[in-house]
Amino acid sequence: MIRVVGDLAYTTAAPLRAEIDRTMGTAPTTLELDFGGLQFIDSTGLAVIVHAWREGQQRGIRLRLRAVPRFLGTILDMTGVTGLLAREPDGTEPDGQSPVTA
Repeated sequence: MIRVVGDLAYTTAAPLRAEIDRTMGTAPTTLELDFGGLQFIDSTGLAVIVHAWREGQQRGIRLRLRAVPRFLGTILDMTGVTGLLAREPDGTEPDGQSPVTA
């Protein structure tokens, strides 16, 4: 599990991205990001979450977000990232259905 605390923004996102890449290199079945200490996130921080999801999809690693603050949940919903995170690495939805593509 990787704990995210403070601000996740342009000036602070690089270390988290590096830790995500390092952890994914160990081939876990699930990567958990704990946002319990998150105070602020900008578009760069959001891009790091999408990067983690994309890398997980390519490597067959499930991404799980824990302790998501309300403001982050709202941002994830508004940007459509919540829908991405619901997809399993094998390309199926959690209910076993195939994802719809447009």
